[in-house]
Amino acid sequence: MTTEQRKIISTDQAPAAIGTYSQAVQVTNATLTFISGQIPLDSTSGELVSADFADQTHQVFKNLQAVAAASGASLADAVKLTVYLTDLANFATVNEIMARYIEVPYPARAAIQVSALPKGAQVEIDAILASND
Repeated sequence: MTTEQRKIISTDQAPAAIGTYSQAVQVTNATLTFISGQIPLDSTSGELVSADFADQTHQVFKNLQAVAAASGASLADAVKLTVYLTDLANFATVNEIMARYIEVPYPARAAIQVSALPKGAQVEIDAILASND
């Protein structure tokens, strides 16, 4: 997506971003792809990759990358992520790992603590991508 199609919105009239996200992202003339929530499953076995939170988070981003690529886009086209965590204490780890997969300017993002996720996963992330038409 070109920089003309993706405008980062920022205002001092709302709290500044405190992590790897932008206050808002505005998109024009682009194809939108909505990626369903990805959990840390190995695509071959269908099982969780590990009980380790960092390993799980890496796998989620790898799964998001794979679906993005299948759509003809990449995580560089992400304009919105929603992160679901079973423990918000792991949020700093998500920020650290996310920065390895998505570069500035960061997409808009929300993070939510939930009581449980499918298959006992500790993290799930969904994404909205905006790519060139």
